[in-house]
Amino acid sequence: MRRPDYEKLGVLYLGRELDPHKPDLGPELLYDSRDLTTHAVCIGMTGSGKTGLCISMLEEAALDGVPAIVIDPKGDLGNLLLTFPELRAADFEPWVDAGEAARKGQSVPEFAAATAETWRKGLADWGQDGERIRRLRAAADFTIYTPGSEAGRPLSMLRSFAAPDAAVIADATALKERIGGSVAGLLGLLGIEADPIRSREHILLSSILDAAWRKGESPDLARLIGQVQKPPFDKVGVFDVETFFPARERTELALSINGLLAAPGFDAWLEGDALDMQCLLFTADGKPRISIVSIAHLNDAERMFVVTLVANELVAWMRRQSGTTSLRAIFYMDEIAGYFPPVAMPPSKPPMLTLMKQARAFGIGVVLATQNPVDLDYKGLGNAGTWFIGRLQTERDQQRVIDGLLGTEAAKGLDRAGLSTMMGNLTQRAFLMRNVHDDAPTLFRTRWAMSYLRGPLTLAEIRTLEAPLGETKPTTTATAAKAAAASEPVSAASGMARTATATRPIVQAGVNERFRDAHGGGRPAYRAHVGAHVRAHFVNARSGLDAWETRYYLAAADEAGPDWSRAQVFEDSAIHLREAPEDGASFDEIPGALLAPRAYKGWSAALADHVYRNSALQVFRCPALKLIAAPGGTEVEFRVLLAQELRERRDAAVDELRGRYAKKLAIIEDRQRRAAQKLERERTQAQSETASSILTVGGSVLGALFGGRRGGALAKASTAARRIGRVSKERADVGHAEADARSLGEQEAAIEAELEAEIAALGKQFDPATIGIETVTVRPRKSDLGVEDIALVWSA
Repeated sequence: MRRPDYEKLGVLYLGRELDPHKPDLGPELLYDSRDLTTHAVCIGMTGSGKTGLCISMLEEAALDGVPAIVIDPKGDLGNLLLTFPELRAADFEPWVDAGEAARKGQSVPEFAAATAETWRKGLADWGQDGERIRRLRAAADFTIYTPGSEAGRPLSMLRSFAAPDAAVIADATALKERIGGSVAGLLGLLGIEADPIRSREHILLSSILDAAWRKGESPDLARLIGQVQKPPFDKVGVFDVETFFPARERTELALSINGLLAAPGFDAWLEGDALDMQCLLFTADGKPRISIVSIAHLNDAERMFVVTLVANELVAWMRRQSGTTSLRAIFYMDEIAGYFPPVAMPPSKPPMLTLMKQARAFGIGVVLATQNPVDLDYKGLGNAGTWFIGRLQTERDQQRVIDGLLGTEAAKGLDRAGLSTMMGNLTQRAFLMRNVHDDAPTLFRTRWAMSYLRGPLTLAEIRTLEAPLGETKPTTTATAAKAAAASEPVSAASGMARTATATRPIVQAGVNERFRDAHGGGRPAYRAHVGAHVRAHFVNARSGLDAWETRYYLAAADEAGPDWSRAQVFEDSAIHLREAPEDGASFDEIPGALLAPRAYKGWSAALADHVYRNSALQVFRCPALKLIAAPGGTEVEFRVLLAQELRERRDAAVDELRGRYAKKLAIIEDRQRRAAQKLERERTQAQSETASSILTVGGSVLGALFGGRRGGALAKASTAARRIGRVSKERADVGHAEADARSLGEQEAAIEAELEAEIAALGKQFDPATIGIETVTVRPRKSDLGVEDIALVWSA
């Protein structure tokens, strides 16, 4: 059976085209998902259908395997979880409005049954059914996060200010944006309006984060409070810390931050899933996720903080991705007013501007919606390639939107008068779409949403939705797990009695001595270990792998020396060593074996042998696509990479296929045009011959009836007979022309069916679920192993 047009690969079924002068709707409006990488703006008053349109867009993206981050200030985007494939009244009953049922004189069960029937009919009118809802639920994971509350999935916003990756650290502009956004959000929670250039609070906190992140550290609030009181640097600019920000005033800032930690219920901000974009966009097995971050229950400062951190995290994640022309993910925010204003620069605006300007290259589509067009920065929205404009409240609102639209690239070919006319006639669920990729604007009516649009959800209702899931989802990525492991204290060798002393032991010359940064704060109690950097070379020609990796091995030691089999292994960037101990540190007794310089050479050789025999690099490889994962990456990350690669190849293959068939269809269309012209000529000739024949036969009959020469009557009768013969021939020619036209139409239908079949086959060919992955284990090359800087390491 031929699939509906809206089920084509890479298109979003948004509705049907609308002609305001005709009662019937036109063809389906199929929006190319790749057009969304140039971003979209949706504007419409309450009741215009704006939320329904955007929810439908997210549904379509989910069906196509595209994940999304959804910021929900009103609480109604959780409706995406209200999908009922069976469309039973019992499914709707817990969610219908009892007050509305009473106003209609119905019981709740009766109203639920009527609602279910309305939804069933609405879906059918738009060519949809429960089976499509079932596919939607299977295509993606839908999760509601409630930062600051345990009603939905908790989202840890303040457990730590996680250090960005090396790429962000190396990019001065990116690092400045990330630090500025994090600090501005935190100060906003404290009620401090901070100018990044003039505010001492902003500058001090930014300097603390900059120092920590450059060391690869992720300070939590407790550590941040300690460093506000005692900064890890002596100067800020050219001034010493005390002159720039006296200790008494720094204590006041520290007390304010501590007030956040001490506030009742603030634990909810520290618990839950980590603010990790990879986990928000994909499940543990790589399934796309629609993460709805609900902030309706928060106050204005808390909302700003959440939006800022989420947007900053998305920017950081974006910069780690490769470029693409296919849609990789969506960032959608409803009711953007206040977060993207025309003049002010709230903390949320800089990362959003970065997304609007740069996200296209990485395949991230930004969709911003509002019912208040006056409070938008239209200059910032100049990068939006698609505008969806619904019914607006006032003429002033319409003119404001027209002013903004006419100042963008999407305004090419538009004029104010035409826009005013089209916008003035919009009704509910009718939108004017201006897509920069299309030649002209399009009026359309939105399709029926598969999700039940019941309106904003309360925290209690969100708790009901999330409770049945019962799924334990990861709170950290592999990187965070490694960082967590790195923060664990190293245990002393078993069986060794140690005595702490404030006196630093004296070691012989020739023994390198290092001190590991303490993580718990306070005065560290050092214990003796042996540590070294190990550089290993992993090569596998068949997989195309050639990678160098450096790890740091840290082992507790006794009189027999270090036991490398029990050593802790760190990412090289996760270990931070210093040349001198921290102030006030105490030291355990040191085993005598660690005092002899010549012993370290043997331990170095033993470490190299241990690494060669026991370490291996496991990488994931996809033979079908001839791709190999980056060393150290997880299978989930590799599957996400493969899904994006398959989407790009699918889009390219569909484009190539449509181009190839376009030539065939163009030939058929040319033949149809000529066949239609021929048919018209034959019909005209047949009509002409028929009329001439009627006149000739009529004259012959009249001549025979009313006299005249016999010979003349016979001649006229003969002419009439020939005319009748020509009429028969012309009618036959018409029949042949009609048959030719039908044949060409059948050929066109057959080619289109063949095209759709091949496109459907491409969907299966490029289905991420069917792609095979194998694990390749590679051992280090012995000749390239290098042990460097082996040392006595004092670690707390």
